[in-house]
Amino acid sequence: MSSDASPAPAKTPVTLREVASAAGVSVATASKALNGQGRMTAETRERIRETAQRLGFRPNSLAQSLLRRRSFTVGLLTNDTYGRFSLPVMSGISDALVDKGVSVFLCNVEDDQRLGQLHVDAMLDKRVDGIIATGKRIDRHLPVDLSNLGVPVIYAFTQPDSGAIAFVSDDAGGARLAVEHFCRLGRRRIAHVTGPASFAVVHARAQAYRDVLTEKGLPVMEPLLGSWSEAWGHEAVKKLFDGPKLFNGKGEKPDAVFCGNDQIARGVIDALRERGLDVPDDVGVIGFDNWQIVAEATRPPLTSVDMNLAALGREAGLTLLSLVGGEPAEPGIRKLPCRLVVRQSCGRPPDG
Repeated sequence: MSSDASPAPAKTPVTLREVASAAGVSVATASKALNGQGRMTAETRERIRETAQRLGFRPNSLAQSLLRRRSFTVGLLTNDTYGRFSLPVMSGISDALVDKGVSVFLCNVEDDQRLGQLHVDAMLDKRVDGIIATGKRIDRHLPVDLSNLGVPVIYAFTQPDSGAIAFVSDDAGGARLAVEHFCRLGRRRIAHVTGPASFAVVHARAQAYRDVLTEKGLPVMEPLLGSWSEAWGHEAVKKLFDGPKLFNGKGEKPDAVFCGNDQIARGVIDALRERGLDVPDDVGVIGFDNWQIVAEATRPPLTSVDMNLAALGREAGLTLLSLVGGEPAEPGIRKLPCRLVVRQSCGRPPDG
């Protein structure tokens, strides 16, 4: 007698007819109940659904798609190669759509127009219900034309086409949170070190910095612009503490530095430590982005402005679902609020 065990026979999928028979209804009634259609009592509909669940019935997704003229898939396009911004956005989108039975698939178009068009064509071939475009900065288009595709398109953290719907973080509002926090801590000589002038967010945050200090009657130092790097943060400290651009023309040094991103802030903190200055006792530091692997590994851990990218992605996903469902939505750019994540690099105000 052979010792080889025969493989177990494959389990035959439960059919709709079997569900109908077990529930004591017609196949048509069972189909309508499971699809939320038809007129019947709530008790009948619930009985059919419970029977389907007990038997392990799984509806044919292709048949459902044909019936509803939907694929229950959404395409996500990005040129954010490292996923620094697109992955949190995608997390929020998936969170919004997974409970609706909608799948999301991500395509990286890099900065290649031909690659972008190939991905868009593939998405349309797969009959996606809609497309969400996201990127690595809010003032640049993705390298692909998303107008007149025949499916809804939402933009999240990237520059939209005219007349489209877009979601971005409120950069000016985030900068206000940082500078106002310093003011509540009693800091009076607040410097701003940020990124390149070619970025729109640099100007939005710098203007908010100026506005808050002007409103508080505090001195305003012209922001220092450079690269989005730790090296620039390190170099900027030398300019702030050794250069001619000091507060009030009295040689006063900054007691706080608001940085345009977390890498700059980390470079600032390292340079201050090398000068024998304590963070936050001598100089408070706040970053921007709340990039956790940087902010939490900084010593001391870095207070930073969080752009709430997951919440932004969630709003984008829910809005796309509304458009797919035929609900109207006003075009335009929606700015979502940021939040300040307070850690040890600046401390909490007395009323915090």
